[in-house]
Amino acid sequence: MSVLVYVEQAEGKFKKSVFEAVSYAKAIADQQSTNLTAISIGDVAESDLKELGKYGASKVLNVSADQLKTFVNQAYASVIAAASEKESADIVVLSNSFSGKGLAPRIAVKLKAGLADGAVELPSTDGKFTVKKTAFSGKAFAITELTSANKVIALNPNAFGVKENATDAVIENFAADIKQSDLGTVIKDIVRATDKVSLPDAELVVSAGRGLKGPENWGMIEELADLLGAATACSKPVSDADWRPHSEHVGQTGIAISPNLYIAIGISGAIQHLAGVSSSKVIVVINKDPEAPFFKVADYGIVGDAFEVVPKLIEALKAHKG
Repeated sequence: MSVLVYVEQAEGKFKKSVFEAVSYAKAIADQQSTNLTAISIGDVAESDLKELGKYGASKVLNVSADQLKTFVNQAYASVIAAASEKESADIVVLSNSFSGKGLAPRIAVKLKAGLADGAVELPSTDGKFTVKKTAFSGKAFAITELTSANKVIALNPNAFGVKENATDAVIENFAADIKQSDLGTVIKDIVRATDKVSLPDAELVVSAGRGLKGPENWGMIEELADLLGAATACSKPVSDADWRPHSEHVGQTGIAISPNLYIAIGISGAIQHLAGVSSSKVIVVINKDPEAPFFKVADYGIVGDAFEVVPKLIEALKAHKG
């Protein structure tokens, strides 16, 4: 038996969440006293594939782009399941990213495996195999017991951290039979925001809401985010009003995130918004309404006008960096 981790690539490069998933999978492999194999689908440089060994992967199965030119959930799931059977892997790990959320249940069905998505800790193997995961849109945690022989675990980004465990990774080409029925869905185009920090991967996030009064005032939010090296986000009413792109909407109906620091500016803190950000390690709230619900869950709060507080924060950061 062994552990298999799927390493998602974007335009030939791996994101931080991939190295985190490999680190997590290596820790599980050590728990089970077995080895870790990674599977990559698409064109990735050999040097980048080798880098996976830095985090504990002793072997990397490389599926070329000639076999799968575009991302198709069902086809990718079939390839990953075939790789799991080849490696006799009874545990499959992947990141609980946009694509991971679609892949994990499909892989579980193909392998007749138990599924724990949204994992936030290493499994407990004290007599039972249990996984702590998020539940109710991030408003609570659940302990899920996986009793099946095969198991699929999707790790929440920023839940475990990147940990080096250097080994020499062997690269092996892998080709799996793909049924025509797996290619029923055709992806015509994938548009990625390449000039911004990815929200699911971001360790720092600066977010704003209707308290900013209009899209013309977002300059100070972007400046603060740039100074911190943070991603920018927004509340649902802001994206619904087209002040900001929908790709920045965090919350129950948007993107669920778990950064180390979440700064909420001019956001009241409706329960739907809190559901998507409650896994943040530290929450800082800036709002002129002292009764704003967000203050009840904040680690730090500033009662004040954003148009006065944020410029002062920017000045202080510039002075500190200077």
